[in-house]
Amino acid sequence: MDGTDLVITLPGDAHDVGIETLINPAANTQLSGLYASNGLLCTQCEAEGFRRITFFPDRPDVLSVYSVRMSGDKAQFPVLLSNGNPTASGDNPDGTHWAEWHDPWPKPSYLFALVAGELVANRDSFTTMSGRKVNLAILVRPGDESRTDHAMRSLIASMKWDEQVYGREYDLDDFNIVAVSDFNAGAMENKGLNVFNTRYILADPETATDGDYDAIEGVVAHEYFHNWSGNRVTCRDWFQLSLKEGFTVLRDQQFSADRGSPPVKRIEDVRILRAVQFPEDSGPLAHPIRPDSYQEISNFYTATVYNKGAEVIRMMTVLAGMERFLKGTTLYFDRHDGEAATCEDFVRAIEDGAGLDLAQFRRWYEQAGTPKVTVTMALEGTSLSLTLSQTMAPTPGQPIKQPMVIPLRT
Repeated sequence: MDGTDLVITLPGDAHDVGIETLINPAANTQLSGLYASNGLLCTQCEAEGFRRITFFPDRPDVLSVYSVRMSGDKAQFPVLLSNGNPTASGDNPDGTHWAEWHDPWPKPSYLFALVAGELVANRDSFTTMSGRKVNLAILVRPGDESRTDHAMRSLIASMKWDEQVYGREYDLDDFNIVAVSDFNAGAMENKGLNVFNTRYILADPETATDGDYDAIEGVVAHEYFHNWSGNRVTCRDWFQLSLKEGFTVLRDQQFSADRGSPPVKRIEDVRILRAVQFPEDSGPLAHPIRPDSYQEISNFYTATVYNKGAEVIRMMTVLAGMERFLKGTTLYFDRHDGEAATCEDFVRAIEDGAGLDLAQFRRWYEQAGTPKVTVTMALEGTSLSLTLSQTMAPTPGQPIKQPMVIPLRT
């Protein structure tokens, strides 16, 4: 050991390394890594939780194929779940049982997931556009299963929408969602095993509001859409976080708009932007959607990275038109499937697929702050002339700003 690092000298090119670690999930109060939650064992590995489970180079660009074997007391942990597809299970003579899971798709360790405990399932299925049957399950504590119907309908609608709009088909035999009460985030897109805070899964028809139903539908869609924009194509490093989060926020916004009222959804998204992201962009913590430094990785999960990141990509849809934009996203997925990509890779794919020149547009990824646009109108007979000017206040570390491309619908 070198401090908290395990150092092993490995001459040559290929090795089998076995590491046994002893951890105490009940003593893990950070809800990161493997932890206990009211009798359940659960994981949360984004961004650096996997290192709390075992020694591993847990960068997002280290992609691995995982096979997992779980064994435990059958009475205490009757359900054993991990990423991918179940491959085998059985009972041991001592009253314990075991289950094996295999995920054939290379993924970074932040997408690893494991859940064990007493859970009941609301089960359904979905037939993909190529005719494959996918087994769906939403697993909750006994007694909560009657409140998962809306979440299941939302999942099926998300899978269908992603096929119809983006051409993205689900790629495993099983898709599981587990809802736990002790979860730091709203939800997590672990490959094939999403973990949710119960707030975004459970809806009681007697007490849930329209806002509750909309939130469940939007978050279920967001995490499912990550299967392609985040999992099959992940980010090379955490400075590229908006690559997966900004793009996926846009996708869940488009889905919710198609499911309801596009104008109402747009007003809702802009209200959040103005209430949360605009103040962030004008304060001491202002940063670009692709930051260039951080002191603590958890500080990266901001309205700028998520919501402004989505708005920047939305501007690409305005510049290109939706049809050409989708050609760009298809090219992006085709080029980088199974890779850890960058924001620049995404922009270049949109350029090539949509036939755009986004050289100046890239400043949106480099500059912090919110441009202010002043519009002057002059009416002469039947002609209306618009004169637009743009200013942007200095932000920390960026006293001088360059003009930004802002598409204008007329």
